[in-house]
Amino acid sequence: MGSKNKLKRFKENEVFSNVIQPKREDLTDAQFEYKGKWASDFFKNDKPIVLELGCGKGEYSVGLAEAYPDKNFIGIDIKGARFWRGAKTALEDGLENVGFLRTQIELIDHAFAENEVSEIWITFPDPQIKYKRTKHRLTNAEFLQKYKKILKPNGEVNLKTDSEFMHGYTLGLLHGAGHEVIYANHHVYKNEGAPKEVTDIQTFYEKQYLEKGKPITYIKFRIK
Repeated sequence: MGSKNKLKRFKENEVFSNVIQPKREDLTDAQFEYKGKWASDFFKNDKPIVLELGCGKGEYSVGLAEAYPDKNFIGIDIKGARFWRGAKTALEDGLENVGFLRTQIELIDHAFAENEVSEIWITFPDPQIKYKRTKHRLTNAEFLQKYKKILKPNGEVNLKTDSEFMHGYTLGLLHGAGHEVIYANHHVYKNEGAPKEVTDIQTFYEKQYLEKGKPITYIKFRIK
């Protein structure tokens, strides 16, 4: 993507009604205006809040919002030029139950209050395979505790990935720490039983993975 395109998208994001772009200090040094009030003040309703972490182009957030009008969805990513596409599509299609938040995932507990979120989706995250990158894996123990803090009791986390490493690492960590694995599938398009929202929504990159014959894995779990 050229720099002119990026600048154009950044400017459009600034005026999109479904995009929130707080400064880091807005989250860490003060009471963020939507913290604890996403449903009432941003979506203007009382529907459950569902997050997609590292949402990329926002395809999954938009797809889920279309499929589940009884829930509110928020795609989170630090790269605004990417989720511009999802934000624009949502506005064009009149989807009022999806928004986008530009911030780092490690600040998630500053952006949302305790027990504010019903469900989390992590779709095709960078597996950060090198050991020194463990702290950046979105399912490491530290991130799980951040998620637990903002999730409602019995809130669920979904991990969908093409990385067998990420799938195995997460399963091992969950079992080892005594978390509840609700469902696990190492090849959702081959093995029966995958939830409808896992196979019905496909991202741009997921379609590329499938064309190459890569298995897509999925885990649903609760953090204890």
